[in-house]
Amino acid sequence: MVKLYDDERIDYLLAEEDMQVIQSSNVFAFSLDAVLLAKFAYLPIKRGKILDLCTGNGVIPLFLSRRSNAHITGVEIQERLYDMAKRNVELNNLSEQVSMIHGDLKDMPSYYGNNKFDVVTCNPPYFQTPADDKKNINEHLAIARHEIYCSLEDVVQSCSKLAKSGGKVAIVHRPERLVDLMTLFRKYRLEPKRIQFVYPKEGRDANMLLIEGARDGKPDLNILPPFYIHKQNGEYSDEMKEVLYGS
Repeated sequence: MVKLYDDERIDYLLAEEDMQVIQSSNVFAFSLDAVLLAKFAYLPIKRGKILDLCTGNGVIPLFLSRRSNAHITGVEIQERLYDMAKRNVELNNLSEQVSMIHGDLKDMPSYYGNNKFDVVTCNPPYFQTPADDKKNINEHLAIARHEIYCSLEDVVQSCSKLAKSGGKVAIVHRPERLVDLMTLFRKYRLEPKRIQFVYPKEGRDANMLLIEGARDGKPDLNILPPFYIHKQNGEYSDEMKEVLYGS
């Protein structure tokens, strides 16, 4: 039996009815951005290596394990979240396919050296570091949401160095950082290949951005159709229901 802390609970991964995840509202609980990134990212089906940076409680590797037989590694800087991610791997009997590293994404290029990955995914902190009096008082949530330990440039640079030539890098972020993302992708030899904007509902501004680039790729950008999370009546859209609950 996997150990739980007092503030933790076990939830089911919606569409994956036989997959469970340890979460905590005080420490970390996954949100739709992780679900959509796991669905959006290109994956090798049978073999290869996948790396998930800023893995949190390991929910993205859990989702990815249902789409690929490749080995998946998650990297998390916060010890409490890393411990949660390890227990999530154990809880779902995925130790042969999924492994976790407690470390800083900025250190991973030197840690792996010439050992490159077919796919690198990342759900990074979205917000630039605010003044101390504006930070979330919960340290775990502040680190997950704000660029306290890594900037967006750190994220893109590390992703690029860890992807093999021709390998894919997929990131979820906010639309207002699109220009920064495109600029940094090109700076670090990641050619943007696919972009998808996510909207709360039709008629609203996009509030999420999914972007995928290829290391050393040639220019060929594909803008995917918009993804709407809700219908006008507030219910989940059909495409969101499919992602969350399966077809």
